[in-house]
Amino acid sequence: MELPELQKPDKYVGLYVFDFGDHAGVGFTAEEVAELLESERFAHGKVYKIHRAYPDGRLELKGAPAETFQLEAGMFFYSQDLEAARGDFKRLTDLAVSSAPPCRAKVHLAKYNNDKFAVALIYPAEYDHEVSSWLLDADYRTAGAAEGGTGAVQRYYDGSAEMLDSRQLFGRSELQSRTGAELLASLKLAVQR
Repeated sequence: MELPELQKPDKYVGLYVFDFGDHAGVGFTAEEVAELLESERFAHGKVYKIHRAYPDGRLELKGAPAETFQLEAGMFFYSQDLEAARGDFKRLTDLAVSSAPPCRAKVHLAKYNNDKFAVALIYPAEYDHEVSSWLLDADYRTAGAAEGGTGAVQRYYDGSAEMLDSRQLFGRSELQSRTGAELLASLKLAVQR
């Protein structure tokens, strides 16, 4: 795969390279990649996330499996006490106001039958690393056990938790994703942004 020379390669960190087979494009957003992979025409494209960029233009890439763009990941923070769970829920939603998450997400406060409570943070799986970094940078902590991943989300959906409260979080959007005809019209460009 041959990549174009980039001006200011550091602005591409966190974006994606899409390998169409006969050419590659640099600078796609996660939403754009998801749309391309959903189409029959590009379903077999290969996707790489740009993790680092160097001043000389080199990029450090990590392969991103297509199924990642169809999954939800999550982090679940457990408590045996409703008030502690409410505090965790409030701190997380307050954090999203003061420092927007890297993507759109939902937060649930849920109760299980055995008086176990959970604060569930659910988001598109392709943002797993960014959401983890966001929580670490904000020093978000809870007193109880925690788990995460796509399997944890499926167990949550399959479980019998009663939702006590919920919030929709809106991610910071530095780049506008293109859709439909606008996205298709730009696919031959080696540099997308």
